[in-house]
Amino acid sequence: MDFAFDARTEELRERLLAFMHEYVYPAEAVAAGQRALLPSPWDTPAVFGELKAEARRQGLWNLFFVDGQGRDGHDGHGSPGERYGAGLTNLQYAPLAEITGRSPHLAPMATNCAAPDTGNMELLAQFGDDEQKKRWLEPLLAGEIRSAFAMTEPEVASSDATNVETRIERSADGGSYVVTGRKWFISGAMNPDCKVFIVMGKTDPDHADPRRQQSMILVPRDTPGVEVRRAMSVYGYQDHDHGGHAEVVFDGVRVPASHLIGDEGSGFAIAQARLGPGRIHHCMRLIGMAERAIELMCRRAIGRTAFGKELAAQGVVQNWIADARVTVEQLRLLVLKTAWLMDTVGNRGAHTEIQAIKIATPRAVVGILDQAVQLHGAGGVSQDFPLAELWAAARTLRLADGPDEVHQRSLARRELKRYR
Repeated sequence: MDFAFDARTEELRERLLAFMHEYVYPAEAVAAGQRALLPSPWDTPAVFGELKAEARRQGLWNLFFVDGQGRDGHDGHGSPGERYGAGLTNLQYAPLAEITGRSPHLAPMATNCAAPDTGNMELLAQFGDDEQKKRWLEPLLAGEIRSAFAMTEPEVASSDATNVETRIERSADGGSYVVTGRKWFISGAMNPDCKVFIVMGKTDPDHADPRRQQSMILVPRDTPGVEVRRAMSVYGYQDHDHGGHAEVVFDGVRVPASHLIGDEGSGFAIAQARLGPGRIHHCMRLIGMAERAIELMCRRAIGRTAFGKELAAQGVVQNWIADARVTVEQLRLLVLKTAWLMDTVGNRGAHTEIQAIKIATPRAVVGILDQAVQLHGAGGVSQDFPLAELWAAARTLRLADGPDEVHQRSLARRELKRYR
């Protein structure tokens, strides 16, 4: 087994690490200061535009669009990674995503590798028609607009996607669809640059197969009947840099029939195809978050004295740091294995591993961040360090893209099947 990164990955890693140190980390404080002076907290600080321009200049743009993404739906004209991104594999992208995870609110945005736009771009590339790609995918690839994915609903257990109640009804003349429903925690929707929603709803609620009841449709933000009702906080954070999370109401929203993505009844399958890569991307970035937490722990432990000696000399602190290092090394190997499987046997072939990392990574990283907060004392829960916000983001990922328990249920059933 060869655990070394290939030459392309090493070259991009060096460039990305330099970009982080020279531009991204200094921009964290700048972005906060600029946001405080904006007319609306949802407006984008000017430093984001500067970071994006520099990232594009350095060729650190759309790295997430990997070649492996084309295995399950290859059209013979080159994979999405070749056409839209840097042409990387999942295995090559993994260490790059880890680096951006060290500043998860800025670096993914700066490199146009931030959710939910990444998943939406992958979805449009794989399932959108030529018109949909031209109108929405191309400006998303260029970083000119943002988008949102509207699936989760407040009135049902959205961990079971077949529960979705939003209706997508065909008009009598067949020329349009009418969308009616209420969604919440729709990431990115508060950003004024969010120009389109990909909405999951039911076109055939009486279909015998509950997984053929749903469809996906594109709804431009400025369509009459679309109401971005309020921002949803996450552990008290508004996630301004990410574009926030919103409650959105679709009240009889009429859009052309051509806005349907794929066929009627294909929404559930499209959602699963979209969420698989998103899950591994989150786990890649979570490892970067854990690495930053370890770095902050070590610096704090060496730089603070309590009861006459460095915190670093305290046995409990040494245990925290050692255990964190062991945990991160384990998680990284599992994520890299998963990325390799996605490249070699496709997303379906890597299903068990994708679920395994989605269960293990957020849970473990939350623990590491919690110990880092503890080591920093009052400062750890304050805005003077990134730890509290990182903890909130990591804890949220135990729910996003499917809660732990859903993945555990599915993984256990697959494991038990081998013995029946």
